[in-house]
Amino acid sequence: MKYGAHCYLFTRRWSDADLSYLDLARELGLDMFELSVGDDVVFSPRLTGRRAAALGLELIIGPGGLWPLDCDLAADDAGDRARGLSWHKRQIDLAAELGASAYAGCLYGHPGVVKRRRPPADEFPRAAEGLHALAEYAAARRVAVVLEPMSRFRTHLVNTPAQLMRLIALSGHPNIKATFDTYHAITEVRDYAEGLRLLGPRLALVHACENDRGVPGGGLVPWETVFQTLAEIGFDGTIGLEAYNSSLGDFAFERGIFQDLCPDGRAFVEKGTAFLRAMEARFSGATSRRP
Repeated sequence: MKYGAHCYLFTRRWSDADLSYLDLARELGLDMFELSVGDDVVFSPRLTGRRAAALGLELIIGPGGLWPLDCDLAADDAGDRARGLSWHKRQIDLAAELGASAYAGCLYGHPGVVKRRRPPADEFPRAAEGLHALAEYAAARRVAVVLEPMSRFRTHLVNTPAQLMRLIALSGHPNIKATFDTYHAITEVRDYAEGLRLLGPRLALVHACENDRGVPGGGLVPWETVFQTLAEIGFDGTIGLEAYNSSLGDFAFERGIFQDLCPDGRAFVEKGTAFLRAMEARFSGATSRRP
């Protein structure tokens, strides 16, 4: 397994002034660094990409910055869906320019848009149609499309691994992969082992933090189950630490975090990776008991 960290552990908005965090990531023994992008995130892809490549650090990007509400692959309005596909394609272009391996997130809808209704019969198929087109576009640029189930408080579309696998099947493209987020799953998934096994063939990324968004360990996430199952399914992807730095003014509050869970990104990574690597070592010999 590889380990990584999200830029939000260190900065509220990626810029050219933040390149030293890539060096810090390598110093901390990380293999991957995840950037949040959007219309309000301005930086030189060439500078960031070159520094990451020189360090041997894999980059992943996701739409955590400004993302217009009328850019939504699952929207009722066809124009919004078309604008959504165009907007996501621009992020794929950015990923390719950076040399990033993946574009990851709640790409099937828009995080924060929760429609409290019985889903229309065509909602999943139209999201799948957009995702297929996006995955095809991304494949030509050697960028994987990685989808993440999120809790009911962030989306109504895909809350569970089973829903995500249904959407991936409808999308019908091999360039679509999956993320399992230990924080979002705590609300939606009763059996972490079953959820991870469902995603197994497509699982590329695990977002790791506690049920409160804090450093892994000591909370409600069943880490023994997580690592035993990852070993059993032969997971060789990346585990990425994800949280919001709570010492950057009102940044964490703006992101819905009202506790002081990450006052120091370096300490978060050091403590988190020590815990996660110990879990990995403990279960490294586990093999699948399925026939």
